Amino acid sequence: MKKKMSGNKELLQNGRKFSAWSSFWRFPIVWMIVGAIGIVLIDTLFRQLTERLEGIVPLIFTLVMGFLAMLVYKLTLTYLARRSTPEISRRRAGIETVLGVLTGAIFITASAFIIMALGGYSFQWAGSGNTSFVLISTIQTALGAAIVEELIFRGLMFQAIDQFGGKPLALAVTSLFFGVAHLGNTGATLWSAFAIVLEAGVLLGAAFLWRRSLWFTMGLHFAWNAMEGLLGIPVSGHVAAGLFTVKVNGDALLTGGGFGLEGSIVPVIVSLLISIPMLFATARKRRVEAANLPVSK
Repeated sequence: MKKKMSGNKELLQNGRKFSAWSSFWRFPIVWMIVGAIGIVLIDTLFRQLTERLEGIVPLIFTLVMGFLAMLVYKLTLTYLARRSTPEISRRRAGIETVLGVLTGAIFITASAFIIMALGGYSFQWAGSGNTSFVLISTIQTALGAAIVEELIFRGLMFQAIDQFGGKPLALAVTSLFFGVAHLGNTGATLWSAFAIVLEAGVLLGAAFLWRRSLWFTMGLHFAWNAMEGLLGIPVSGHVAAGLFTVKVNGDALLTGGGFGLEGSIVPVIVSLLISIPMLFATARKRRVEAANLPVSK
């Protein structure tokens, strides 16, 4: 009898230890950090590999990196956070990505055109004769950044903070961290970091809340960086060869200075004009869902 009671006690203790260990891994900050570390390690490894390669191979490696990073994200959310991942569902991946790309392209094109109309930018065809290299390298760089940053910021961090304090807090904190993360870039200032908070953090966060799709935010982020790169504008301080050369004239508040387009007041205003309707649409959708009414499209 004593032996049986001792066995039951041991099983109970083991069960409690297992439950405590399981609760530890399900804690939002824990799975957020674990997932982010995994994604960063994969990104770092493939960055080192692609630096030594030329042609289309680096782009292929970036696609492989993206697949592995999304796999880490999927495994983290499934087995540690114990939740489903509809935000990376394959069912609407194509349409959401295309919509995101169109949104990002329109945003950057409109911002650059306004600055140009105000005399801040003038563009000239680079005529390097190596258009394919510029296209491939720009797409590869923009794609890698979009996948990694969106998985970490809108995927892991946003949803971890959402569990603590709700969506408004998640939007505020991820936007702030996104701006801080760009402070170390070439030409960065406190203003450029604040601009990134509003035009990138808030816009991408609002886009995620509206569409509930990382495909959409990755598409938007990709088109944003790719369009800047192809226009020859520095991408958050990173200068790369584009299809055009851009001549900058006037105050840095208009042009963004050495930091590039994101340091300009123009995309801040344009992004808010896009973000605010997204946030209103999100609020409306939540009210409709709460009332159990069909959402009109």
